[in-house]
Amino acid sequence: MSLTAGIVGLPNVGKSTLFNAITKAGAEMANYPFATIDPNVGMVEVPDARLARIQEIVPAKKIVPTTFEFTDIAGIVKGASKGEGLGNKFLENIRQVDAIVHVVRAFDDDNITTVSGKVDPVEDIQTINLELSIADLDAVNKRLGKVQRAAKSRDKDALAELAVLEKIKPVLEAGKSVRSIEFDDDEQKIVRGLFLLTSKPVLYVANIAEDDMADPEGSKYYQEIEQCVARDDPDAQVLGISAETEEEIAELDDADKKDFLEAEGIEEPGLNRLIRASYKLLGLETFFTAGGPETRAWTFKRGMKAPQCAGIIHSDFERGFIRAETVSYTDLDKYGSMQAVREAGKLRLEGKDYVVQDGDIIEFRFNV
Repeated sequence: MSLTAGIVGLPNVGKSTLFNAITKAGAEMANYPFATIDPNVGMVEVPDARLARIQEIVPAKKIVPTTFEFTDIAGIVKGASKGEGLGNKFLENIRQVDAIVHVVRAFDDDNITTVSGKVDPVEDIQTINLELSIADLDAVNKRLGKVQRAAKSRDKDALAELAVLEKIKPVLEAGKSVRSIEFDDDEQKIVRGLFLLTSKPVLYVANIAEDDMADPEGSKYYQEIEQCVARDDPDAQVLGISAETEEEIAELDDADKKDFLEAEGIEEPGLNRLIRASYKLLGLETFFTAGGPETRAWTFKRGMKAPQCAGIIHSDFERGFIRAETVSYTDLDKYGSMQAVREAGKLRLEGKDYVVQDGDIIEFRFNV
């Protein structure tokens, strides 16, 4: 699946540090605005403990996790919607991603400058969200003129789009996001075609100090971010992550990593939570194939049916689809072997209308 989450934020809040930690790609970092001009793109493995358990029960020659794409986008400044900084270029980069990971500074460090001269996460969030809303309002106003002319001829599509634009405009004028509006299925199709910045799902990352890693919610800045998001973007999630520390953890070998996490009182790296949360943010889920050459995780879009998922593996699988022999991960884990799963009647033969579920282990039958 070629979906990507874009990492955004004001300059010097830790975006590139976080990107480096996630991808180990070595994106440029500098203590001045606009160190990142062109977006960096990196692929990451999606952490999934189910793979190891499947491999334990149905051994294969190798394990292949699924992957996910992050894009590191340069810092946005106040006035970006009017071209301040490198605003137009940055906003266009955001327009190309499918979801937004909004990094907000939530730590004190006199050695790292801030654009406003102070650490104020709520103001930072509002600055970026306002810039995105203004950019969307400009796009909507430009589109309105064209659609209004077409609607005069009673064109059905133009009338439908006009109704959606008129629904969106007052919300943007109030400085709110398109995400805050409820749309029916037909309206949602029109909204997707507008490529509006504030229609994209968003995940907020509070870039906390290392001392707050064991208890992010104890950080005063994290609490301010959480309250702001609960008020203004209630469907969004907030994660507390120390980007600098996570970058250091990513460089450790497994033994040292385990020791470090235990010393900090943490069960797993915060990056694992971030990657999984970003993956879910886009409505992505995982099915598995097991045994033989490889035990493999495959990414699919929630709601996809069995033939479509078969096509992710190979177009011939979809074209000649017969059935999907399916076991849920929960059942395989519970019964401990494929034979026991069969004896318990938990092996299912699913047809073309079956909606694949997260954690399904599938063997596709096809004929071409």
